[in-house]
Amino acid sequence: MIRGLVGNGHPFTGALTDLNSMIGENMATIPELFQQLVVAFESRDLTAALTSFANDAIVIDPHYPQPTMKGKAAITQGFTWAFNNMEKSGFSLRHLWSDDGSGVAEVDTHHIFKGGMKLNFSQVFVVETHNGLIIRLQSYPSYGPSGISGLLTSLIRLTWKLQGKMI
Repeated sequence: MIRGLVGNGHPFTGALTDLNSMIGENMATIPELFQQLVVAFESRDLTAALTSFANDAIVIDPHYPQPTMKGKAAITQGFTWAFNNMEKSGFSLRHLWSDDGSGVAEVDTHHIFKGGMKLNFSQVFVVETHNGLIIRLQSYPSYGPSGISGLLTSLIRLTWKLQGKMI
């Protein structure tokens, strides 16, 4: 079960919105799909993780060697890489918002990679579904830009700190 707070502080129980009346009794809701995916990741169950996705789904996540994975073959390759390189993955749900085919989940991420490297960061996932399956899952991590943009931002922050401009 995913734990966390939703919206105005009510405990998340996996039933935020009853979408079954809108999309049919046998189709998974966004909260159910997200919970299924988190449980699959935390148990490193590739088969269970893939059952949440349509065959032509797209996963966009900058943490993977191939940040844009189109189709189940690419998603399988990416998730296999993640499962093979992590000792433990963990997600704590802060908030989840959903409507009849899309949703947003804000999570605190707690991963331990092989060799003991720990990663703790927050991120937002945007989810789009069709016929009860994920067709797009996109991660938006909370840390700043990389490359030259990240270098410039870091330099400006350092300058402001040295000049006493940080409030």
